Amino acid sequence: MRTVSPVDAAWLVLESRDTPMHVGGLFEFTLPPNAPADFLEKEFARMREPQTIPRPWNLRLVDGGPLLGSRLPLMRELRDVDLDYHVRHSALPHPGGQRELGVLVSRLHSHQLDLHRPLWEVHLIEGLEGNRFALYSKTHHALIDGVSGMRLMMRALSTDPGRRGMAPFWAVGEGARPAREPSQNDSADGLLRRPLSLAREGASSLVGLSRAAADLALAAVDERPLQAPYRAPDSVLGGHLSGQRRFATQQYELDEIRALARAGECTVNDIVLYLSGSALRRYLAEHARIPDRTLTAGVPVNLREADDQSMGTAVGMIVAELGTNIKNSAERLEAIKRSTAEAKRHLRELPSAARTSYALLINGPYIAGLLAGLGSHAPIPFNVGVSNVPGPPSPLYWNGSRLDALYPLSLLLQGNALNITCVSYAGTLDFGFTGARDTLPHLQRLAVYMGESLAEIERVLLKKRGAQGAGKSTAKNASKNGGKKAPTAAG
Repeated sequence: MRTVSPVDAAWLVLESRDTPMHVGGLFEFTLPPNAPADFLEKEFARMREPQTIPRPWNLRLVDGGPLLGSRLPLMRELRDVDLDYHVRHSALPHPGGQRELGVLVSRLHSHQLDLHRPLWEVHLIEGLEGNRFALYSKTHHALIDGVSGMRLMMRALSTDPGRRGMAPFWAVGEGARPAREPSQNDSADGLLRRPLSLAREGASSLVGLSRAAADLALAAVDERPLQAPYRAPDSVLGGHLSGQRRFATQQYELDEIRALARAGECTVNDIVLYLSGSALRRYLAEHARIPDRTLTAGVPVNLREADDQSMGTAVGMIVAELGTNIKNSAERLEAIKRSTAEAKRHLRELPSAARTSYALLINGPYIAGLLAGLGSHAPIPFNVGVSNVPGPPSPLYWNGSRLDALYPLSLLLQGNALNITCVSYAGTLDFGFTGARDTLPHLQRLAVYMGESLAEIERVLLKKRGAQGAGKSTAKNASKNGGKKAPTAAG
């Protein structure tokens, strides 16, 4: 038996038809040179061959029965996993373009996982134009977060294009937590002092969180750079969600984003927030209404140590403004910079033991409202989730097939109809837009508007620095680069 942590158990409690709590990934590959016609057929057969399936892929929830309920915070390992169920095969209708891929993935991401089986699925999708294919995977958030998912993918792939016989990621188990150096606490005297040490850590965390709560309360009534949660303005992103989803993608050169961050004297994350806020401003202007106050973003912060390869959830949270109420591009970026700098300072001042709990401080009233059945009437801490997940820096291969792009798909909660997540990979920054189908029509336009926002801030920053002869935006958008890969259309 394995006990599910309280944080991960919350994802299980919030699971519903309208709010499925799985995250996903769309991985696009190019077939190896001179691949035979039956290459994918044979790969799919190997993917379903009997294998020893390690944790977490062999974990199933323990059924509590009619008296205790069906979602106990316990999991048990299965000796046999039905790969015929979990690994599936799909084909795109001709010509197998990005639009057709987006329609299929949107539909697949809308369906709930079966909570009576191990909480994951994989779909091999063939027929993508340009001698390519895709893998779409979805896994319950109770098993992995974005960082652990990316690290798992890195272990399952290879930098060697000539390597063959590679196991799929569900045959790769969860990694270990970093080995801890022996300390005085391991001695007999140390064990006796441990309860006192834990009490001191708990008291320090409580004091730190109390001070943080007071600062956030003051920020809610004062005009400060620190963005307080639960001040998100009403917008089209709020309201009740149904279970159907839309998905769209965009891809940029990472060096270009880094160059803009240097020119703007800010971080890559600030540029990501700027692009998100600018695209949303344009989208709201054309499809709804721009609120008078800025939309706000909940930004996850990775709290793992560099050598921690374990699964589960280990993230903190900050709230930042998106500048959607600011017309001038340069002023919008400056407002975002001030907001994120203050939020990071606020988080850094907390004791390390309190940083995970800080996310609960931000999201606690919201989650409590959802658990109480308030649904879309629960107070929302921010308007949209925006994440930047570090991925592998070098090109990766799976049995000779080159991974061209990896796009994240996220979950949505009532009151948050949109999530924007990007992953860095092999010199690119790959964006995935997950939206509520009935709330956000024409979601792919957000991807197009983001490309135009990138070109706009590039002109502004280069003009500010007096630069000459700069290159154009490298967003991989067919309307901007003469027919190269277009954003994946939402279904």
